[in-house]
Amino acid sequence: MNYWKQSKQNIYVAAHRGWKTKYPENTIPAFQAALDLGVDQLELDVRVTYDDELVVIHDATVDRTTNGTGKVCEKTLAELRALDAGIFMGEEFRGVQIPTFREFMELVKDHPTITLDVELKEYPSQPGNEKRALSVCDRVLKMIDEYGFTDRVVINSWSNELNEYIFKAYGKKYRQHVYYPISVMRDKPTIDPYSYGFCTCMFRSTFNDINMADKYEFDRMQQMGPEPWAGAGVKDEEGVDLAIQNGATLITCNNPDEILELLRKKGYHD
Repeated sequence: MNYWKQSKQNIYVAAHRGWKTKYPENTIPAFQAALDLGVDQLELDVRVTYDDELVVIHDATVDRTTNGTGKVCEKTLAELRALDAGIFMGEEFRGVQIPTFREFMELVKDHPTITLDVELKEYPSQPGNEKRALSVCDRVLKMIDEYGFTDRVVINSWSNELNEYIFKAYGKKYRQHVYYPISVMRDKPTIDPYSYGFCTCMFRSTFNDINMADKYEFDRMQQMGPEPWAGAGVKDEEGVDLAIQNGATLITCNNPDEILELLRKKGYHD
């Protein structure tokens, strides 16, 4: 089955950390709500605990998204489970937990069409973290295979070193998500990322509110090969119109309800 039917006329919508504006980010309720909306893709972040469990959380610390403090990598899974990852979004979400990556895969395993954007947050360039970062990467890919999602996922990292490891170790078995321009990456590449990338979020060299590259850059990227995607700076009609004008084939967003409605109204989403 071809899960990748996005185009300039049928722009996919990816829920960034789930339905982030209305639910606690990177939690099961946020992902379930986005699935119920009918998004085309779920974007999520994977880190590892002190006791080597794969968990879904964006930040290196739990401070912003839970009632706790400290680094994810210095806490056991049990310690993370004791934290409240929902209360910061409102009393109705009290008790929501940080999910494991396996729990996330269990949620999506029976969905017939959903695609995934899995961002690896463990970087080999961090001092003393190279072995751990590569191990986490391999384990995530193994679980993706286990659940039959090999053809339904893009693997995402801000690390050129990690991206190149995946490409060298696995070839083009997995679709890889890279970034534009190269200057936004954590490290310098030794291989042109646009020679093997499946897609790339198109950012501006100089940040602004929407933070989207110009149309000529989208056109040039499409000629190079990778799908040009719009990043999570798109949040309203102005951003949607710019993504359409530039030729984006996917929009990552925090408010998928509004972005889906706008695209459908304009005739750019099936």
